[in-house]
Amino acid sequence: MGRSPHHTKPVPLVSAAPGGLAVAVGGANPVAMIDPWRPAPLAIITHAHADHAYRGNQRYLCSTPGLGVLRTRMGKDAVIEAHDYGEPFRVEGDGGAVEVTFFPAGHVLGSAQVRLRVLESQQPADERTWIVTGDCNFTSRVEDPNPTCARFQPVRCDVLLIESTFGLPIYRWPDPREQFEKLNNWWRGNAANGRTSIVMAYGLGKAQRVLAGLDPSIGPIGVHGAIETLLPDYEAEGIKLPEVVHTTQKARKGLRGVAMVIAPPGILGSSWLRSFGATRTSMASGFMVVRGRRRWRSFDHGCVISDHADWPGLLGIVEASGARSVGVTHGASEPLARYLAETRGLDTFVVPTRYRGEAEEKTAGDETDEDG
Repeated sequence: MGRSPHHTKPVPLVSAAPGGLAVAVGGANPVAMIDPWRPAPLAIITHAHADHAYRGNQRYLCSTPGLGVLRTRMGKDAVIEAHDYGEPFRVEGDGGAVEVTFFPAGHVLGSAQVRLRVLESQQPADERTWIVTGDCNFTSRVEDPNPTCARFQPVRCDVLLIESTFGLPIYRWPDPREQFEKLNNWWRGNAANGRTSIVMAYGLGKAQRVLAGLDPSIGPIGVHGAIETLLPDYEAEGIKLPEVVHTTQKARKGLRGVAMVIAPPGILGSSWLRSFGATRTSMASGFMVVRGRRRWRSFDHGCVISDHADWPGLLGIVEASGARSVGVTHGASEPLARYLAETRGLDTFVVPTRYRGEAEEKTAGDETDEDG
């Protein structure tokens, strides 16, 4: 005999689909997709990194602070609807309705956790409120603010779907103030020896975070065009950053030997990089906590600055959520899921994603993606 319908496990509110994370009530057609990588009628976008925000969706939903960077990325003709953090709104489909609310994720400008609440009774009582964190960054250190985006806000839920880019115990971030002091001292020493300092940082989020931590009294700061394009969006959100020089061919002459230049990793080995004369290179990434990675890419310096939660941060998010069921996606998902099940007694599951793993290994064409 087949199982009674009363014992059939309900279809989850959020599940992996061929084109992304599908939000569907009671197994009906999706009312929306979260960060889809195939065109969808309605795309809920957690943030504007290129591996989460793709062109071609009919409509986009995002947080209000993330509207500018998403518009820059998706183009002027994209249909984008923005909502303030903490402002619930309703999304309806054939199978029902869902209340959606964005909360700060602490990752980059406008990054949002997505809270989903079922408005009808199709979902079990202990699975009616979900949080999809998207890429997120959480720390309990009050003295560790990121001036370029809103701080992560813990939110209670029944089911948590969390990213795990750094879901291994080896990843524990040092104090970023110490990292920026080391980076500025490295720049100061290079300038004293007539060498241009080049720090690799992805165009959205990491580049602005690095820029905010630099000491402009040391010398001029140059930025690659992929980074400069997004700076007006930060300015429009009231985020103050040091004055920069666009690295045109003419401007590079004045930057040689004295400047700090922020550029995407795709410029490694390029004629653009060689045009700065004698250089020293650094990489700003959480992956730099592993010394072997710096040597592998032949960087002269490594700056451990990440836009993602480290191991203690991930555990802190899970604990603060109060969720008894935790899905893990995007990175080292299986080790984190296993740890939470074995040590915290949580019901865990792994959600596959298109994410390839270590974004620092991406090609020059991926220069605007996240890096860790």
